[in-house]
Amino acid sequence: MAGKGKILLMDDEQMILDVTHEVLKFLKYDVISATDGQVAIDLYKKEKITGVPFDIVILDLSVPTGMGGKETIEELRKFDPAIKAIISSGYANDPVVQDFSRFGFSGRLTKPYKINDLKNILEQLMKKQ
Repeated sequence: MAGKGKILLMDDEQMILDVTHEVLKFLKYDVISATDGQVAIDLYKKEKITGVPFDIVILDLSVPTGMGGKETIEELRKFDPAIKAIISSGYANDPVVQDFSRFGFSGRLTKPYKINDLKNILEQLMKKQ
């Protein structure tokens, strides 16, 4: 199934951002990238207000130089309680990753993740429209 939707991707590592951005485009999703949580929040609000909201956001858990995924989802949920968000992290044992739904996320991706892992979780969440 080809992707049909708009994804906001937030990660502080440029290589991960670039590769995942290209994979999402390959999977036929519209994608906009952000390098930290505050940029992601600003983009999310702007797109929602202008009537072209994101279907799903993918947030990196750890952003040493800015706002990470846990803080970002808290702010985004205040603005849009129905947001669909995926936490992405290389720390599989982190409590936010382990119990993602308790922190307001709809799913999780453990880095490094495979294209099929990304494709499957996006398809699953897109069906829950």
